[in-house]
Amino acid sequence: MQISSQDFDKVDIRVGRIIAAQDFPEARKPAYQLTIDFGPVIGQRKSSAQVTKHYAKDALIGRHIVAVVNFPPKQIGPIMSQVLVLGVPDADGDGVILLTPDQEVPLGGRMF
Repeated sequence: MQISSQDFDKVDIRVGRIIAAQDFPEARKPAYQLTIDFGPVIGQRKSSAQVTKHYAKDALIGRHIVAVVNFPPKQIGPIMSQVLVLGVPDADGDGVILLTPDQEVPLGGRMF
């Protein structure tokens, strides 16, 4: 299915920095609860991410990620996920590799 550039422009994908990562034992699949800082305009948002196979909690702190920030909040167990952290499947197809910028960029920068 193809979409128009106007459709793509509706998806707000921004750079954020993970500032907290906690275990999320209530999740159906292994996941962490993340707090992500998207800079002064958007602020901090919460999400869950099924990235436990490739990332230790401590290694996530300070890492830049990209996320969709304009989806409606979604209840995931006891937390309200406010953003969708983006990733791709690993070679085995059972783990997630986070999408990240390869250079330092300002928090809240919008993907285009």
